[in-house]
Amino acid sequence: MQILFTFENPLPNDDADAEVFLSTATHLATRTARPSLHVPARNEAGRAAAAALAGMPAIRALAPLRPAALRHLFCGLTIVWRRAFRDADLVYTRNLWVAWLAVRCGRRVVFDHYRPWPEQIPPLQWWIYRLICDRRFVVNICHSEYTRRRYLELGVPAAKLRCVHTGFEPRSRPGARPPELAATPDAGGARARTVVYTGRLNHKKGLDVVIEAARRLPDHAFILVGSAGDGPIEALARPLANVRIVPWQTPEALAQYLAAATVLLIPPSSKPLTVFGSTVLPLKVFNYLAAGRPIVAGDTPDLREVLRHDENAWLCRPDCPEALVEAIRTVTSDARLADRLAATALADSREYTWTRRADRIAAIITERLRSAPDAPGGWNGQRRRTWRRQSWRWIVHLVRERSWVLPVDLAGVTAPPSTERG
Repeated sequence: MQILFTFENPLPNDDADAEVFLSTATHLATRTARPSLHVPARNEAGRAAAAALAGMPAIRALAPLRPAALRHLFCGLTIVWRRAFRDADLVYTRNLWVAWLAVRCGRRVVFDHYRPWPEQIPPLQWWIYRLICDRRFVVNICHSEYTRRRYLELGVPAAKLRCVHTGFEPRSRPGARPPELAATPDAGGARARTVVYTGRLNHKKGLDVVIEAARRLPDHAFILVGSAGDGPIEALARPLANVRIVPWQTPEALAQYLAAATVLLIPPSSKPLTVFGSTVLPLKVFNYLAAGRPIVAGDTPDLREVLRHDENAWLCRPDCPEALVEAIRTVTSDARLADRLAATALADSREYTWTRRADRIAAIITERLRSAPDAPGGWNGQRRRTWRRQSWRWIVHLVRERSWVLPVDLAGVTAPPSTERG
């Protein structure tokens, strides 16, 4: 099997999508003959750096680096000229545009992405349905069961939709305690109460709820790691003596903050999933599990696939500062509970390494290539009417809000646990 991996953003970069794609591709490449990577680069040095990072030959995409939309367009248009594309048994991509072009040119395709595109941009639904139902479209690897179900609702054959959660890279034990954590509150010799968040510090992550909780918990130190400058979240945190802002860290340095935390926090907000659509089952979940520290998070459908209340995490009502305050106090005041949550989280993390993810995806690809063609579920009149209604809502929202993502109402939405581990 000769696989051509395609990525439409320059490497290296700090974005989560780059980590997911590169980690998956690197581990899958060891299971295939003559893997290669198609990636945009500024020059030959950039191409060589991407090749060294991925551990496979890299082909420089004939595409401008800016603007991003033009880069993605030309990465797709020009890949079809490459010999590696014509020779590939399989094109592995996270870009629907590239997937469509590859299918049209007779290549078999594996698509790997986290976004529920049919839900977020409804006008694409008919096109997505036709694309995935094509016999050359091998499988859609969804990062969550939540996303898989959004595709399933289109009538796409279930066998072409598989949920494989993302993961983490096991690392050696962290070094010295970071200076920001050296003097955390200890309440007269009791356990330190240090709440740590890692990730982007922006309005899309629900951090306004965290800042409000910090205001109500002056005896807890809140360490927010991942600042890129002086933005709105940094401004909100500035008046609070118990909130410390830390710049973006390397993975090695980040491990120190995770290990030193009393509680690891995923902001309990529904907005990243329902309003901005930029976060579905965030990558930090798996790094948090592997840190072996108690996790506090919001009770949302995507997180419930991996985090189980009172077992490997403590879940609270999203978008409610009072609920977050209560959750944090519950965990930091009960040492036995905190230790139990942490131990279960660490044990669960062993199922979510990048190596295990690559094993699962390789098995799925092998199975799919040996399977008979799948019959589509059908695009009936009811589905067509739903498509038109949702598309109209999306157009109205786009005009009014200038946002490409249609907000989601989570009322009644359920996301049953994925069968991935079974």
